[in-house]
Amino acid sequence: MIQTQISKTLSIGDGCPLTLIGGPCVIESGDFTLKMAEEIAKVCDRLGVSFIFKSSFDKANRTSVNSFRGQPIESGLKILQRVKEEVGVPVLTDIHESHQAATVAEVVDVLQIPAFLCRQTDLLLAAAATGKVVNVKKGQFLAPWDMRQVVRKLEAGGTNRILLTERGTSFGYNTLVVDFRSLPQMRSLGYPVVFDATHSVQMPGGQGDKSGGQRQFVPYLAKAAAAIGIDALFMEIHEDPDNAPSDGPNMIPLAQLETVLRQIISIRNCLEVTPALV
Repeated sequence: MIQTQISKTLSIGDGCPLTLIGGPCVIESGDFTLKMAEEIAKVCDRLGVSFIFKSSFDKANRTSVNSFRGQPIESGLKILQRVKEEVGVPVLTDIHESHQAATVAEVVDVLQIPAFLCRQTDLLLAAAATGKVVNVKKGQFLAPWDMRQVVRKLEAGGTNRILLTERGTSFGYNTLVVDFRSLPQMRSLGYPVVFDATHSVQMPGGQGDKSGGQRQFVPYLAKAAAAIGIDALFMEIHEDPDNAPSDGPNMIPLAQLETVLRQIISIRNCLEVTPALV
């Protein structure tokens, strides 16, 4: 399996330490974003976990037209640049349109393709053309083996700097379920696999004008994924999820992060090495 190099000192894949991709769902303000990045980085440093900070400058797929979306691209990228420079960690953010790819790639280390957009050929090709790492969320509507075509599009665009993320599958209305077979199935495509523990407990549109979620189940799903074998763990994290403007019901509180990560590390240590999933 290919190791995906994020930076000079961080790679994800076989033989690499666990990486946490985490942060608030959306950029709320510069000071708050920086504070969250600093606090999460401290936890990761204590535990020896590699860390990529995640926050979206724009959430274009919110349930309601009245929902908070984040920041204009220029100010959002300035905030992410501050995180890189002042906290010293790689950063990841979503792109929703092809024309955003090159601009966002000037700042971030990882371009993320949202699940709803994972089959958008022009978006994938634009992301691949930047040369940056591309993390693709598997669509809630796709079988894991259908991600092969997503991979082929990215490879056709000239990149093998790819991460594939499981984030749950639609199960009736307003509900997601995780089929953990998807982790080895996607990993067999030759690229590192990420488990998104927080979006997997989301209840899309479950609160009428916004999505609901069941954050109490995040630790259970994260531990199950770790036992199967993952290369990175994705979790949205907030100091006060109940008052967060986006995805509050499925984000984990910052105060619980260290406990959850310690459990994940213990499980990985029991496995001794990341299993070569086929």
